[in-house]
Amino acid sequence: MVRSSRNNVAVIGSGPAGLMAADVLSDGGAHVTVYDRMPSVGRKFLMAGRGGLNLTHSEALPKFLERYGARDGQLGEAIKALPPSWVRSWCEGLGQETFVGSSGRVFPRAMKASPLLRAWLQRLGDRGVVFETRHSWQGWNEEGALLFVRPDGAVVRQVDATVLAVGGASWPRLGSDGGWTELLEETGVGMAPLRPANCGFGVDWSDIFRSRFEGQPLKRIAIRHGGRVVRGEAIVTAFGIEGGAVYALSQPLREAIAEAGKADRGKVRIEIDLRPDTEVAGLARMLDVPRRKQSMSTFLRKAARLSPVAIGLVQEAVLALPRQLGQLEPMALAELIKAVPVCLTEAAPLEKAISTAGGVLFEELDARFMLARRPGVFVAGEMLDWEAPTGGYLLQACFATGAAAGRGALEWLGREKQA
Repeated sequence: MVRSSRNNVAVIGSGPAGLMAADVLSDGGAHVTVYDRMPSVGRKFLMAGRGGLNLTHSEALPKFLERYGARDGQLGEAIKALPPSWVRSWCEGLGQETFVGSSGRVFPRAMKASPLLRAWLQRLGDRGVVFETRHSWQGWNEEGALLFVRPDGAVVRQVDATVLAVGGASWPRLGSDGGWTELLEETGVGMAPLRPANCGFGVDWSDIFRSRFEGQPLKRIAIRHGGRVVRGEAIVTAFGIEGGAVYALSQPLREAIAEAGKADRGKVRIEIDLRPDTEVAGLARMLDVPRRKQSMSTFLRKAARLSPVAIGLVQEAVLALPRQLGQLEPMALAELIKAVPVCLTEAAPLEKAISTAGGVLFEELDARFMLARRPGVFVAGEMLDWEAPTGGYLLQACFATGAAAGRGALEWLGREKQA
C-alpha cells in the first residue's frame, strides 16, 4: 500500500463508503477528518441493519458481479480488490463473527449494525480519525478550499485530498438528500439523473382490497415481467406493492413505466404466480373437486392452499374479468392463480426507495476514482451511477468503492509529494 505523510484528508459522508475510505486512508498513514451533516455518524448504515445487517453475499464472484448489470465492468476491479471474503474477514477482525444464511446472504452473528459500527468507530478513533458532525458541505471556494455550514456559521477547510461519499437521495432524513448534485454539476461533472432503485410501485387497488390487506405479505411467490421471473416475497401497501421480489425487478419496471409515460398510466403489468412450485395442470386437478356449500374463499384456501391475501389478490383480478370467480372452470382458475395480473402505475418516490440509481458518471473518473475535472477529489458509494438488488450487493459495492477511493487518494498524494 502507498503510504502518505500528507495530512488534512477530508472524507465527506459517514456512511459505509465514507467510513471504509477513512479506514483505508488512516491505515495508510493519512490524517483523516470525516465530515457529516447529521448530528451522528453512520445513520444509514444503522438503518441497513434494522432488519438484519446483510453485509454481502456468498455466491461465486463471476455471478456476483453480474448483479451490477451494465456497471459490472466499472465496479468489477474495485470489488475484486475488496471481495466478499475480505468483508467477512474485516467484520470478524472487528469482533463480529459472520454466518451465511440459507439464501447465501452474509450477516454478522449479532444481526445488528450497532455492535459493528461501534467497533469500527473505535478503531478509526484509535488511528486518530476525527469526526465533525453537523457540517453541511457547500462545495468549494475560489481557492479550492472546502466550504461547510454548521449551526454556528460557515467554515472553510483547506485539505490535500477529498473523498466524497455523501450517498444518493433515498431516505433523506438519514442525511442523503441529493443536494450535492447541483454542486458537482456547477463544476461541469457529468451526471445521470437520480432515480429510485429497489423501490415499490403504485397499484390502483380497490378500496376493499387496500383496507383489508394493507401490510400483508405474499409469501413464496414468483413475479414475472418481460421474460424475467423472480421468486421471493412481496407486501401489499396502501400505495401498491413492494418487497424483495419486486425490488429485484425495479430497474426494468421503472424503465418500462418511464417509457409508457403518463398517458399509459397503469399499462405496465406484472404477473404474480401464487403457487410457483405447482404446475398449472396439477393445480387444475386440485381445483377440480366439488365446491359444495363452501364460500369461494374457503374453497381456494383448502383446495389451492392460498392465504387470505392471495385469495384477495385473485378476487381483485377478477374485477376486470367479464365472469365472476365462481364461474371459472378449474383450468382457467388455475391459470389465473399462476399468473395474477397486477398493473403498476408509477414507481415509489425517490425518498421512499431503498437505494438510488444515477449519479456521477464513471466516465468522469480515472482508475483511482478521482474526478478528472477536480484533481484530488475522489468519489465513492451511492453517489456513483450504479445500482444493484438487495441481498448484500449494495453494501459490498459501497465498501469496495470507498476502499478504492481511499487507495486512489493515497496513491495520488504520494505522487504529488514526489512531484
